[in-house]
Amino acid sequence: MLKSIEIVLKPRINLLDIIKDLTPEQLNHVPEGFNNNIIWNLAHIISAQQGICYTRAGVPIITHDKYYTPYRPETKPSSFVAAEDIATIKELFLSTIIQLEADFLNNVFTTYPAWSTRYGVEIDSIETAIQFLPFHEGLHYGYIWALKRVVERSKTI
Repeated sequence: MLKSIEIVLKPRINLLDIIKDLTPEQLNHVPEGFNNNIIWNLAHIISAQQGICYTRAGVPIITHDKYYTPYRPETKPSSFVAAEDIATIKELFLSTIIQLEADFLNNVFTTYPAWSTRYGVEIDSIETAIQFLPFHEGLHYGYIWALKRVVERSKTI
């Protein structure tokens, strides 16, 4: 496995373990003071990886659009995510990064136009796009931890 992919995959595995005991209600709960919930953050990580690596490279995304567009930047949870969609999101959370490695090794990403992230990071190749993923995912990892603590303390869910 490519080291850059492993650096993304291992925290994703860990994150799924951290939330494995949460109910669909807990995963969907948007606590006071937050703009989103745990399941939105998981799906957003998938959506962002698809956008950063596939859409920006002019390559079709590998997920169904229902797991892409509603979780793009500047979106918020718009409806309750049912248990079967939660299961799909959890599966995509791992399978999309594994497929990214396969697509990278199969030279699917033949062009990649340069762009600058909102964090001031210049991305000019699929390699730098993959290297950027841990930074972005780390932000959402922290959000998920904070949401989990609040959700577990809540007595109303």
